Amino acid sequence: MDRRAFMAGGAAVAVAALGGIWYSTRPQTTAIPAMPTVSSQGSADTSGIVEMTLGAEDAPVTLTEYASFTCPHCANFHKAVFKDLKRDYIDTGKVKFVYRDVYFDQFGLWAALIARCEPTRFFGISDMLYAQQKDWIGNGDPAGIAERLRKIGLVAGLESDAMEACLTDEDQARALVAWFQENAQSDDVTGTPTLLIDGEKHPNMNYNDLKALLDAKLEG
Repeated sequence: MDRRAFMAGGAAVAVAALGGIWYSTRPQTTAIPAMPTVSSQGSADTSGIVEMTLGAEDAPVTLTEYASFTCPHCANFHKAVFKDLKRDYIDTGKVKFVYRDVYFDQFGLWAALIARCEPTRFFGISDMLYAQQKDWIGNGDPAGIAERLRKIGLVAGLESDAMEACLTDEDQARALVAWFQENAQSDDVTGTPTLLIDGEKHPNMNYNDLKALLDAKLEG
C-alpha cells in the first residue's frame, strides 16, 4: 500500500489554494489548477460528481477501490489483479466494482480531470493512465505531465476543446477534492490502494487472496 500521507479531515487537503496558485502549462493559453484547499466545513458542491462503477447494480457483493493515478502500487494492482477480477467477478455479475479517486498531488487530480471528462470513457482512460503511469509522470515536470495527459486524452478519443474545458474546470477540481475528502474520512482511508468488500476494509493484495475473500462473501 502506498503510505504517502493525506488528510481526510480537519483543516485542508491541499498543496495550494484553488484560485491562488495555478500552474501555466501553455504560455498565454490555458492553466490547470493546482490542488484546491477544501475546509472541513466544505466549500464545494459534490452533488454532480459521478460515481464510477462497473458490473451489475444488483450484484451480491460490492468491491470499492480507493486509488490514485500517481500511486505505483495502484498501477500494479490494475496490471496484476484487476483484469482477472473483471473477467471472473465483475463481468459475470458477481461483483459490483466502484472506483474512488484519491489525490496525493495535483498530477493525480489532473489525470482524474482527463479520465472523468467523458464518464463513459472513464475506465478505458484509467487503464491507459495506469499502464502508462511511468511515461506520463516522467521526471515530474508539470508542463511535460500536462502535455502527456493531453495526448492520452486525444488517443482515447476526447475532443481537444472539451478536454481543455475539463482540465481547467475550477469548480470540478474543487468538487473532486471535496468528494475525495468526504469519502476518505467516511471509510477511514489512509493509503492506496485500499479495498472495501461490502464495506469491510482491506489492504492491497494479490489476486488469489482477493479471490478467496470474494468467494467467501459469495458463499456466505
